[in-house]
Amino acid sequence: MACHQCPNANIWCFVLGLFIAIASFAKETKVDGLKLNVIDGCWRWNLDWRRNRKELALCSVGFYGRMSNIIGRNIVYYQVTDPSDNALEPKPGTLRYGATMIRGKKWITFQRDMRIRLEKPLLISSFTAIDGRGPSVHIAGNACLVVFKASNVIIHGLRIHHCCSQAPSLVMDPDGKIMPLGQVDGDAIRLVTASKVWIDHNTLYECQDGLLDVTRGSTDITVSNNWFRDRSCFPATMIAIFGIRT
Repeated sequence: MACHQCPNANIWCFVLGLFIAIASFAKETKVDGLKLNVIDGCWRWNLDWRRNRKELALCSVGFYGRMSNIIGRNIVYYQVTDPSDNALEPKPGTLRYGATMIRGKKWITFQRDMRIRLEKPLLISSFTAIDGRGPSVHIAGNACLVVFKASNVIIHGLRIHHCCSQAPSLVMDPDGKIMPLGQVDGDAIRLVTASKVWIDHNTLYECQDGLLDVTRGSTDITVSNNWFRDRSCFPATMIAIFGIRT
């Protein structure tokens, strides 16, 4: 069931510290006659990118630069095969299991097109890449994504929409333990005391509160090539924004 829009949405504004850069000022690359910005030109030229997904981490630009800490030795490649969700007992094959239960560096992909309805907000652990390139992956219809006290996170290629506010509840924390979580307002992606996060090529729209909420000392955040629909502004601090469509 769709949730209602926040009545205060129209009075949101950018907070101090917002840095905006437009991708058109960056060096362009051509692939099959198409002009690509510096990020797309970094990986799209490689027709075999599916076999080298982790190379995406080296394409990030912005406050933190390349996300090289997320790749390297001992990285786990995890594929989401099951669109279901259990907030307290995640099953192997689900997105929540990969994002909260696997320790260390992990690169998460999706087996096929899917629509995921999260029971509760998904708290993404450190050193996690969620790579939605290829299939059409929707996270929609209830709770959405939170980066809480985590670092070195990539969120790429997802469609996140119709996110609803959530009452206080128990959830699986980024360390794979059950923790109490206060009320969540209904943002598509919320960052709380997060650092070294790259949000790229996502489509965010029609959420109850906002689309991207970056709060409480979050730093080194890069937001690039995303499509923000149905919102004219959003709270942000210490963000580099490239190629945004509004």
